[in-house]
Amino acid sequence: MPCMETITHLSFLINGPLLSPSQVAIFSSLHLLPCFLFFLNQTMGRGKIEIKRIENSTNRQVTFSKRRNGIIKKAREISVLCDAQVSVVIFSSSGKMSEYCSPSTSLSKMLEKYQQNSGRRLWDAKHENLSAEIDRVKKENDNMQIELRHLKGEDLNSLNPKELIPIEEALQNGLTNVRDKQMDYLKMLKKNESLLEQENKRLSYILHHQQLAMNGNVREMELGYHHKDRDYPSQMSMAFRVQPIQPNLQEDKQ
Repeated sequence: MPCMETITHLSFLINGPLLSPSQVAIFSSLHLLPCFLFFLNQTMGRGKIEIKRIENSTNRQVTFSKRRNGIIKKAREISVLCDAQVSVVIFSSSGKMSEYCSPSTSLSKMLEKYQQNSGRRLWDAKHENLSAEIDRVKKENDNMQIELRHLKGEDLNSLNPKELIPIEEALQNGLTNVRDKQMDYLKMLKKNESLLEQENKRLSYILHHQQLAMNGNVREMELGYHHKDRDYPSQMSMAFRVQPIQPNLQEDKQ
């Protein structure tokens, strides 16, 4: 059972009159303290927070995360509920970016609209010229993509006969250029083939003469070996005939 001092203190917090002893007894007997606490919470709400920099880094990061999510949530809700165009960009103290933009628009479009309605120039003339040049290049690229599809035979149903004539002429010119290029390539191949044949004949001629020279050298070597074989027995017989018979000098001394 809650004590009287607790209930009296709660009553004092909501700036109301202090509970009388009889009211305290009623709360205590009926166990209505939870209801009173709920009423107290709804009446007081959240306490006012002094708006100043949070010194504690952990608390500061937690507060930033909660409030950032709340802002983005509110931006998404107003975009959906009211069909409004909303763009929010938030940078934390560490430089991390969080953003939200309505699906029906983009951040660059929102900035352009802001510049037009506020009269403030967000970019100087140099950046504006660069932006215009980028738009021009993108437009040219889109036109080239369309022309390329037409040359491929795609998306031709939307063209009238007059618009088809330049496409036909472009295709004819392209076909003529392709055929000319093919003929030049064939001529180059034939020229290379003729050069290869001449080189092959020259190498065959050199190889033939080298083989003849090698055959001649082999025959000369074989003839030389035959002459040496015929001269060797006659020299041996003459060597045996010219040597004299020596007497046995040991027998004469005896």
